Amino acid sequence: MNRLNATKDFWLAALRADGPALQDAVAETGPDAVVPSCPGWTVADLTEHLTVLLHWVRESVPRGVIDKPAERVIPEPRPEWSEALDGLRREMTGTIETLDALDPDFPAWTWPAQAKKAGFWQRRMAHEISVHRWDAETAAGRATPIETKLAADGVNEVLDTWLPAGRRKGPTDLHGVVHLVALDASYEWFVRLRGAGLALLDTGTILDTDDHHPRAEARGNASDLLLTLMGRSDPGALTITGDPRLFSALRAG
Repeated sequence: MNRLNATKDFWLAALRADGPALQDAVAETGPDAVVPSCPGWTVADLTEHLTVLLHWVRESVPRGVIDKPAERVIPEPRPEWSEALDGLRREMTGTIETLDALDPDFPAWTWPAQAKKAGFWQRRMAHEISVHRWDAETAAGRATPIETKLAADGVNEVLDTWLPAGRRKGPTDLHGVVHLVALDASYEWFVRLRGAGLALLDTGTILDTDDHHPRAEARGNASDLLLTLMGRSDPGALTITGDPRLFSALRAG
């Protein structure tokens, strides 16, 4: 496994790039457009989800404590579309400013069993917005890939955060090894599945000759890998060899 040197500045730069692009796509489509990558959602639903989440992050992360904050509140009734667009813009701007002002080591509640620090949210929101930017652009019929290094870090986040935290959508009864290769980023990952458990391995660890578990390999661009793992894209965008069920066990969204 390769190590990415992602930092607060890297994640905030991604937010500043993907945030406006997301807003442009949402404004272009209008509230009633279907979001194909989020079954059952319209662009109005996507906008509401993001506005509520951004507000919650902006209010809860700077508290300086690690206890769980209050649940998100969805305002009722839903605002008119022009007001909804303005609310998304204000919450996006405010959340970016809030996260930028925080040291990554600042105490903050997080949902996985990791260090309770603001850096988690700087990373999480960069990926939340990048994937939903792709969703919004898909609704507009003009989706562009997630930036390569950001997508590679997104694959890392799936493997080191989502799956260990129990947020798996794929089967949890398989045993074997999955090799992921991001061709455009020159990164690779090895994941050992142990039924409901899994382990992210260093490259040298997996190359032993006495491991006879089934294997699978998925190769493609980092954006396609991430979007497939997050349930956005069909695996057909990747080249998968070996047992495809092993790859499906890594799905997080």
